[in-house]
Amino acid sequence: MNVAKVYGDAVRRRIPDRPERAGELIRTGLHLESFRCAHFADRRMPKAYRFLNSKAVGVVGDALSHPESYAWTNIFAPAELMQTFGLTCVSMECLASYLSGFWLEDCFIDRAEDVGIASTLCSYHKNFIGAVEAGVIPKPALGVTTSMVCDGNVNTFRYMKRRFGVESCVLDIPQEWSPEGERYVVEQLRGLIGVLEHRTGRKYDEDALREAIRRENRSKEYFRDALRRRVTHSYPNTLTLVLFLLLATHLNIGSQWVLDFFRMLDEEIETYPPATGKRLFWIHITPYSQPTLQSYLNYNDRYAVVCDDFNLDYMEHMDEEHPLEALARKMICNIYNGPFERKAEACAAYAKEFRCDAAVEFCHWGCKQSAGGAMLLKEKMRQTGIPMLILDGDALDRRNNHDGQIRTRFEAFLEVVGGEKGEAG
Repeated sequence: MNVAKVYGDAVRRRIPDRPERAGELIRTGLHLESFRCAHFADRRMPKAYRFLNSKAVGVVGDALSHPESYAWTNIFAPAELMQTFGLTCVSMECLASYLSGFWLEDCFIDRAEDVGIASTLCSYHKNFIGAVEAGVIPKPALGVTTSMVCDGNVNTFRYMKRRFGVESCVLDIPQEWSPEGERYVVEQLRGLIGVLEHRTGRKYDEDALREAIRRENRSKEYFRDALRRRVTHSYPNTLTLVLFLLLATHLNIGSQWVLDFFRMLDEEIETYPPATGKRLFWIHITPYSQPTLQSYLNYNDRYAVVCDDFNLDYMEHMDEEHPLEALARKMICNIYNGPFERKAEACAAYAKEFRCDAAVEFCHWGCKQSAGGAMLLKEKMRQTGIPMLILDGDALDRRNNHDGQIRTRFEAFLEVVGGEKGEAG
């Protein structure tokens, strides 16, 4: 019996007539999952990932229970700054993923299309919009997004402002770094500070932001060290855990619990046995519910996703003495911002640094940048000597995946990479 689906069905039955109750069940489900991850997680899951799972789910559950203390964001928004005002960043993609964990994405995607949202829009956006339209997701204190990467984000946040009155701030990020561009973003951050002071009643505390950036720098040091240890040590994970890592590397980066997690991760990896399987570098979103990829990549010693581009999109040391400038540079110089060649070169360098045997890009349906740059990325990987597979599908909507096609292509690729027929875990 799939407990999550059964629980989701109970939520689904209440959505039409009792959306408030459906929302309560979602929040309760998140808190129950946080407890389960802390005390009854799969025994194959390492201790650090149990901690991450429990904290990540609990943080979102708490945010939805106290909507005055959370903000809708994308994953590139300056979470460090928001923390200093007591706000939890919950990205639209994060909420959509959690709703999919309850097997509810079809319900909310259909709801979004019923109110006029284009069927071609990314399923993450439609899932999020549909849930808010249905009344199961509470409105936050504020919305903050950036102009980077996703051309749907700005329009989705504008829709939420127009339709539901959620005040939204859009940070316009230049494509290339320059002194003028950095100053331009810093001025926008100062404007955001004014909005945050008004919305929360708190004053800006630059020392608190400096401390958050210190923790972020230390977290990244532990993270990179952990990835180096992962070259020689086997460390179990799943596609879902790769995605969960974004709550540490982005939405909560700079917090004490994230620093604790990365310290734990770094220390724990060394206690695991030597690595023997094939090492994959993942590009773009991990489709955590895709059956074939689950069977091959979840807790499988023979094949493992050891790192990915989203969680490594900005690993540079940040100048904690000039925190606003550091945040501006972080957004401008993100590998997902600017010319696609920046991302291609970074992915190839990471795959080489962490000794990956192959790379896989999942071109999520509706995401123009992932599909548009796939061949450039593949050519850069070829030049580096790393074989790469490009898969197409929907990372969220289970109805829009073709398992047979993915299985055929993925198994053939594993034969090329491993020189033998792939085996699922």
